[in-house]
Amino acid sequence: MENFPLPTASPAELGFAPEPLARLDALITRHIAEGRYPGAQIALARNGRLALFKTFGDARLAPTREAATSDTLWLLFSNTKVLTMAAIWSLIEEGTLSVNDPVADYLPEFAANGKAAITIFQVATHQAGFPSANVSRAAWEDHQKMRAEVCNFSLEWTPGTRVHYHGRSAHFTLAMVIEAVTGRDYRREIHDRVIAPLGLGRELYVGVPDAMQSRCADIHGPEGSEVPGENTAAFRAAGLPGSGGYGTARAMAALYQMMLGGGRLGDARLFSRRLIEFATRDFTGERGDDGMNGIMMHRGLGPHSRGLHPLIRGLGSLAHPTTFGHGGIGSSYAWGDPASGVSFAYVTNFVAPDPWHSSRLDRISNLVHAAID
Repeated sequence: MENFPLPTASPAELGFAPEPLARLDALITRHIAEGRYPGAQIALARNGRLALFKTFGDARLAPTREAATSDTLWLLFSNTKVLTMAAIWSLIEEGTLSVNDPVADYLPEFAANGKAAITIFQVATHQAGFPSANVSRAAWEDHQKMRAEVCNFSLEWTPGTRVHYHGRSAHFTLAMVIEAVTGRDYRREIHDRVIAPLGLGRELYVGVPDAMQSRCADIHGPEGSEVPGENTAAFRAAGLPGSGGYGTARAMAALYQMMLGGGRLGDARLFSRRLIEFATRDFTGERGDDGMNGIMMHRGLGPHSRGLHPLIRGLGSLAHPTTFGHGGIGSSYAWGDPASGVSFAYVTNFVAPDPWHSSRLDRISNLVHAAID
């Protein structure tokens, strides 16, 4: 891509030790040789410059194998949540929303089924009480139907009493808030408020246009398993707000460079430093996430942070406590480390089950942390 917002520099120029990065390359190469996943892409950046961007393996296996390239778009799964939340951040910073507002202030019908007092903050930090809720496939393109189904969500427990990952329900709710206050499709708002101003309009999509769908890698999973994404035009175009974005690893590394830059990327000022500090704060502390086997996820308003506990998902056990990021189910992670100015993104096109998935993520992120001088 011409005019990518991160200028390039060598890993050595940016203070990365070569041996851990060589081991990282060898580990991913071995995974693909072993058939762990068809393809992958990584990107590593520091202090506003791109140190590493590499693509491995295949984007598609059938009807014929097709090699992945630097132009391939990868299903981001729940990495998409950070993009949707960034649109919410924008609305908060311009004074349209407050994080403490009840969702029902903007979606009056949402008050049904005992949900009148649930706040945007509770939804964003996975404390809203309806983690298993979802919308129908018919609602993907019919957003009036999506709003009606979101407003009809039923509580599973009292809001605020537990932390439990809301895999799809939270961000469908937030997407409907975006549409209610702007009068526009949430996908367009995410593009115009977040993606386009960062210069990532050809590398990040929440809703892939027809002309770009040929760039999308197919998603795969273990034989006989139900993969939570589809290799269909309808799924790619739908841009599900919590799990349906597509992008490149370097675009995600650039997104996190913006956050590490206090809301700036190059000449673009997207957010204030105070907003980024607020959004990446640990709001759930030592409360275990029931949707993550009780792991203390240290939830912010979008990303989660490392904290001090020995067990953490995705960010690497060696990560500095302030490191923040997010992952995609069984496939990917992206993060930023404020202590070093480093951001990293790793995306694949296979949904791998645990315990192998979490084990490999820890090794991959730890190799990056080990390379930071």
